[in-house]
Amino acid sequence: LLYTIKFEDMKKKIAFLLTSMGSSVIIAGLSSFRDVQCKVNSWDNNWDHRKPESLVKPGTSIDKIKQKTSTARRTIYVVRHGQYEQEHKDDKSRKLTTLGRQQAECTGKYFANLGVKFSSFTASTMTRANETGEIIFDLLNVNSSDDDKSLEFEKTDLLREGYPIEAVPYHRFKPQIHEFTEGSRIEAAFRKFLSRADYDQEEDSHEIVVCHANVIRYFICRVLQNNPQGWLRMSLANGSITEIVLSPNGHVSVVGIGDKSHIPVDMISYS
Repeated sequence: LLYTIKFEDMKKKIAFLLTSMGSSVIIAGLSSFRDVQCKVNSWDNNWDHRKPESLVKPGTSIDKIKQKTSTARRTIYVVRHGQYEQEHKDDKSRKLTTLGRQQAECTGKYFANLGVKFSSFTASTMTRANETGEIIFDLLNVNSSDDDKSLEFEKTDLLREGYPIEAVPYHRFKPQIHEFTEGSRIEAAFRKFLSRADYDQEEDSHEIVVCHANVIRYFICRVLQNNPQGWLRMSLANGSITEIVLSPNGHVSVVGIGDKSHIPVDMISYS
């Protein structure tokens, strides 16, 4: 949609009020802003291909469409791993630093005191994310009752760090082979972990995903339907939490991007 805001009436009123003040410069300035054009992108309510009408054949009765309509809300907490040893090149050696483990503990304690029951816990298979996930997961189990230990620790290669898509503005040279091979995997991770609840999900859910900065930033752009090439315009602290709420009608709310308020100031890092 293209909205055009015209300033002709405004110019006349300002000219009448300010003529005696010799404000010809102001009026001339308004002339240069005669038309202000703002491009507004419409929201695709079927962004996750789970809109009820898209799950049934055309002409299906309203009653059957209602059977395919989601009623639950999903809250996804996407966590960036803690600080890690960067001097090594192989993944197995890039373990959490002492500070990184402390950051993960802060995040785990935050979740343990949140007062909600988590329905899923998934981490990237990369060492730094896996170690972060283990620390958080253990703290959740320590603070849960014996009857409430059904949460399982799952791991997936889909969440591994990578280069999702060419960044705009240009940051630094990166061979296209990276986005060509890693971009489709990260997009697949987005489609797997971020969507409105399935129609057969009866209760609201709270889910934790532990992964990496590039993956999280791409997720944020995609779920808000912003240009994904803007993923590198954000910075995320180690151990930070990005909370994404997915409503049953397809609406999305990002409650916090890279929230680090649970981590003491002297423990914040971005490596």
